[in-house]
Amino acid sequence: MKIAYSPCPNDTFVFHAWAHGLIPGAPALEVTYADIDITNHLAAQENSDYDVLKISYAALPWVLDRYALLPCGGALGRGCGPLVLAAGGPDAPKSPEDLSGRRVAVPSERSTAYLLFRLWAAQNVPGGVGEIVVMPFDQIMPAVRDGRIDAGLVIHEARFTYPDYGLTLMTDLGNWWEQDTGLPIPLGAIIAKRSLDLKAITEWARASVEYAWAHPEASREYVLSHAQEMDPKVADAHIELYVNGFTANLGEDGYAAIASLLTRAADEGLVPHIDPKALLLPE
Repeated sequence: MKIAYSPCPNDTFVFHAWAHGLIPGAPALEVTYADIDITNHLAAQENSDYDVLKISYAALPWVLDRYALLPCGGALGRGCGPLVLAAGGPDAPKSPEDLSGRRVAVPSERSTAYLLFRLWAAQNVPGGVGEIVVMPFDQIMPAVRDGRIDAGLVIHEARFTYPDYGLTLMTDLGNWWEQDTGLPIPLGAIIAKRSLDLKAITEWARASVEYAWAHPEASREYVLSHAQEMDPKVADAHIELYVNGFTANLGEDGYAAIASLLTRAADEGLVPHIDPKALLLPE
């Protein structure tokens, strides 16, 4: 079975057991490791040969006709949202109003982070942001630090490492979202081709999550080998934050959060409208 997910600690932690043949009855995985912007585009290809992918929830409306959302394996939670960062220099933006007309780097225009940023900016940046620049998420903080970008939208372990770059927090979009909606924040989704046995794939993915929790040290070497020289303590914090109860089962709050995000984004013209029932696995 062909699968694509990121080399980030939460994904390698979740899929370690399945990728290493530790889930009884599950097919062998052919794994492609790729940044979320790449997996979003892989899923959007009409002739994509990937059976299972980790994508951004923001990319979901474009692929729901061919891929189904699995109720487990992804990233959704509280206190784990994207951050808007700026440098500390005298010309750097200090408040949301200062972003008007400025250049802001984002990891993908089909990322949940980008949707949240656009929804937040519509309320908080008079006149709107000047230019959106897409770049790999690991290049954003150096670009802000070096003055090539006015502000950056960051995800993943940047939450723990941005002070090392001398950057300051302008806003935590996860906190904004939670205060605005009372719901958790949808980040990354696991999808599978609708032509496959979705119930079986869900069971294998959930078994891999449960194995990871039951044997946290088993995946350590695998996680760190793909973590781009990340400090092991940062990798552990990353896993603790992004792998939670919603990873095992989206549940009522999870589905409500996804529907709310995509409905708001569609109302702003950022994504196509979807029927919330399309988020559920077919009976």
